[in-house]
Amino acid sequence: MKVDGAIGFNATDIPALARQAEDFGYDGVWAAETSHDPFLPLAVAASTTERIELGTSIAVAFARNPMNLAMLSNDLQELSQGRFILGLGSQIKAHITKRFSMPWSHPAPRMRELILAIRAIWAAWADDSKLDFKGDFYTHSLMTPFFNPGPNKYGNPKILLAAVGELMTEVAGEAADGIIAHGFTTERYLREVTLPALERGGAKAHKSRADLEVSYPGFVVTGDTEEAMVNAARATKAQIAFYGSTPAYRPVLELHGWGDLGIELNRLSKQGEWVAMGELIDDEMLEAFAVVAPLDEVPNRVVARFGDVVDRFSFYTPYRVAPERLSELLAGFRGH
Repeated sequence: MKVDGAIGFNATDIPALARQAEDFGYDGVWAAETSHDPFLPLAVAASTTERIELGTSIAVAFARNPMNLAMLSNDLQELSQGRFILGLGSQIKAHITKRFSMPWSHPAPRMRELILAIRAIWAAWADDSKLDFKGDFYTHSLMTPFFNPGPNKYGNPKILLAAVGELMTEVAGEAADGIIAHGFTTERYLREVTLPALERGGAKAHKSRADLEVSYPGFVVTGDTEEAMVNAARATKAQIAFYGSTPAYRPVLELHGWGDLGIELNRLSKQGEWVAMGELIDDEMLEAFAVVAPLDEVPNRVVARFGDVVDRFSFYTPYRVAPERLSELLAGFRGH
C-alpha cells in the first residue's frame, strides 16, 4: 500500500513542503482544487523533488475541456519526468453551471468521453497521426504541427477518476486507470459497491483488478491525548455530516440503513445548522467512516481494514495534525 500526503497552495511554502514530503517518505502528494488551481503547485513541486509522485485530487474535469487537460497533463508529465497523475472529478451540477458557467449533462457518459478524447489527443501527438475524435459531447479534429508537442518521452500520465456512484465508478474502470474513492466512503461500501462496479467497468476494456489503481483518502481520528481524540472526532463528525447532506452521496448512507439521516442533513444544511448536523453523527457512524485509533495504532488499523482493497491511502484529517506526527505513521506502514 502506497501512502500519500497533500500539498497546499502557499507559494512560498510549496518547494519546502514538497521536499519535506519526499524526505518523510511519502509515495505521492496530491493537490486539490478548492480555492486555488491544483496544477500550479505540482509544477513547482516537480522542480524540487526527484522521486515522489504528483497528482491532482481532484481537478474539476467539466470546468475544462479535453484539449486543455491533455496539454496540462502532458506538460506536467514532462516537468516531473514521468511522475504526474491526472486525478479528475465531475463536481456537482450547481458548481459546474453556476460557478464555472459550463454545460452539465449526463455526467458519467460525458466523463467517459472526455477521458477518451484526452487519450485520442495524446495518441495523435505520440505518432503524428490525424486527430479525429467525434463524440456526443466533444469533437477534436484539428491539430497542426505548430500546436503539436510531439511524443512525451515519459509516456502518458495515469488518469484516476473520482467516483462515488456506480455509473461513474464503472467509467473509472473502463476509461481511466483507476479510481479516487471519496472520503465519504465506508469499508463496506468499498467492498460491496465500489470494487464490483470498478471491475465491471474494467471488464468492458478487458482490464483486470490488477490493472486498476484504487486511491482512498480515508478519515483518520487520532491524537496523543484523550482531549485531542475528542476534538479530532468532533471535527471528523462535522465533515462526515457535511458530505452526508449531499444527495449524490446518499447511496453510501442508504447501504447502512441511514438514508433518512441524509434527508435530515440536507434539510439542516439549507438552514446553515452546521453544528447540529455534526451532532447527528454518532460513534457507530464515525467508526464506519473513519479509522479511530491512537497514533501508534493507526497503520495496523488501516492495513487491517483496507490492505486488500486499497492501493494508495492518504490521511483525511479535517483537524490540525503536525506534519511530523503524520510522518511518524509512515514507518508503521513500511512493514506491510
